[in-house]
Amino acid sequence: MIKIDDMAWARRLKVKHLESFLVLDEAGTLTGAAARMHMTQSAMSHWLADLEELVGMQLVTRGRRVQLTPAGVLVKRLAISVLGDISRTHKELGAVAKGLTARLQIGSVWAGVARVLPQALAEFQMRYPHISVYMSESPFTNLLQGLANKELDVVVGSLDARAYGDQLEHRELFEDNVCLVVGKASRHWDNDGTPVRLVDLQHDNWIMPPKGTLTRTQLDAALLDQGISWLQPKVETAAITTLQALMHTGDYVGVCSEAMARYQSALGSMKILPLDIQIRFGPVGVVWNRDNHSEAVRLFVEQLTRS
Repeated sequence: MIKIDDMAWARRLKVKHLESFLVLDEAGTLTGAAARMHMTQSAMSHWLADLEELVGMQLVTRGRRVQLTPAGVLVKRLAISVLGDISRTHKELGAVAKGLTARLQIGSVWAGVARVLPQALAEFQMRYPHISVYMSESPFTNLLQGLANKELDVVVGSLDARAYGDQLEHRELFEDNVCLVVGKASRHWDNDGTPVRLVDLQHDNWIMPPKGTLTRTQLDAALLDQGISWLQPKVETAAITTLQALMHTGDYVGVCSEAMARYQSALGSMKILPLDIQIRFGPVGVVWNRDNHSEAVRLFVEQLTRS
C-alpha cells in the first residue's frame, strides 16, 4: 500500500516544474529552454534546481547539451503523463461547456480514413450525439506516440509488431495492400487494365510515402525483389492532399494503400495502376491504451468492428 508520507514531494510539485522540464529536454540547453518558456536563463535554472530538490535526485547532467539521468527519464515519463491528462481534461471541459459530455480523440493512417472511419464515425455520432470527435491523420509511428502521450484515445493503423505492446490493446479490422495510382496527367491514365511490371516504371516520376512508414517499407522490399532498389522518388510525402494535387498536375506514379486507392478511384480523382505482382500492406486495425477505461473508447471500438 502506498504511504502518503512517502510522496510528500509530489504534493509540492507544480505543473510549471513538469512543463519546464519537458521543454528543457526538448531544447537541450538552458538558454534554448528559457527562450521557449519566455523566461530568463536564471529563472529556468531555478525551476530545474527546485524540481531536483523536490525529487531529491539529479535529473540532468550538464554539458553542451543536457542529458537526462535515469531519475530524469522517470520524471520525463511522469511529465508526459500528467501534462497529457491535463491537456485532455482541458479539451473535455471545453466540450462540456458546449453541452457535450464526452470527447473522443482519434488518429488514423490513410487506409483507415478511406475504408472504415467515415461510415463508422457517421453511425457512431448518430448513436451517441453527445460525444464530440477530434480527428487527425498521420503516419503510424506518430499516432502511437500520440497514444503514449495521451493526446489520442484510439488509433486506426497498421498492426505491425508495435501494436502488440504490453500497454496496448488492438482489434483487427481488414487486410490491405500497397497500390500504385496515377492521375489524368500521367501517361498511364489510359491503361486498359493490362498489368505492368515495376521494372518498366523505374524511370517514372515517383511520389512515395516517407521512409519508416509501413507502406514505404513494403514497397522498398518489392523494389529490391525486382532488382531496382536504387529507385529514388521525386517527391516524398505523408499527406494525401499533396499526392492528390501532384497527380492532377504532372506525370507521376503515386503510392498509397489499396483502401485509399479504391476510394480515390471511386471519386474519379485517381486510377489504380495494375501490377503483375501483389505488394502486401498487412492488417489494419484499431489500437488503444489498455489503461484507458473510457466508455467512449469502448463504444467506438464496437462501432468500428460493426462497420
